[in-house]
Amino acid sequence: MSNQTTLTEFLLLGFSEVREFQILHFVVFLVIYLAALVGNILIFTVIVFDHNLHTPMYFFLMNLSILDLGSISVIVPKSMANSLMNTKSISYAGCIAQVLFLVSLVGADFSLLTTMAYDRYVAICQPLHYETMMNSRACVQMVAGAWIGGILNSVLHTGNTFALTFCGGNMVDQFFCEIPQLLKLACSDSYLSEVGVLVFSSCLVLGCFIFITVSYVQIFKSVLRIPSEQGRNKALSTCLPHLTVVSLFVCTTIFAYLKPTSSSPSALDLVMAVLYSVLPPIMNPIIYSMRNKEMKAALRRLTGCR
Repeated sequence: MSNQTTLTEFLLLGFSEVREFQILHFVVFLVIYLAALVGNILIFTVIVFDHNLHTPMYFFLMNLSILDLGSISVIVPKSMANSLMNTKSISYAGCIAQVLFLVSLVGADFSLLTTMAYDRYVAICQPLHYETMMNSRACVQMVAGAWIGGILNSVLHTGNTFALTFCGGNMVDQFFCEIPQLLKLACSDSYLSEVGVLVFSSCLVLGCFIFITVSYVQIFKSVLRIPSEQGRNKALSTCLPHLTVVSLFVCTTIFAYLKPTSSSPSALDLVMAVLYSVLPPIMNPIIYSMRNKEMKAALRRLTGCR
């Protein structure tokens, strides 16, 4: 029972025991991290300094960039450092911090994506009421609600998880501290409370997903009623980037968590973990900059290119 009281660190899953592959992992993750860093900071900077983008949609996008930058910064640098230094350890406090920040940022991220779906619904289905319903105060309240909701959700999950007694050693079958993997280390009679909280959070996520789906059903119905093809294309162009980001977020998470579980981690498990934790933060800036004419025009104005 000593490991229940003297646990001071966890061991994370490495990508390889071969030194050359560890260096390759470091380089690949460094490139990915720098790309996400540059992309999200660029979007944030463009929105802040271009007054043409001071609208609710871009205000939400700016916050999404901050959340994406934060979520990838919580897990990737530690994984890179472990590969570079040929170690797998993360301190107990470091693991708590990873879970706390990651759950908070991801939760706020999905809440914000739900808010962005509502923004698009009001803009297309109720355009005459858009300025009234999506005024500055309402937008700030929605964003604050997403951040606060993510923080409260994270505090609840983190407190529940690390209040458990860990009987299964300290080897986490993931390259970062993840609640489902930590629950595998908990005593069988002590993790049911966190499972209950996970089920409740899953219901909230499902509710948000249903809200997004219903919103887009109404949006597409309204778009189909627009008489001109140019009008339909303009309406869809403001929705497709958000719909793509939501699909990427949901699909990678579903594949990661609903795939058949195995007793020992596989290469597929690591690939899926990378997809849902690292891919969205790097793809979101690309999706929004490539599919959005206003964003591309603002980028050209900022860089002085024609």
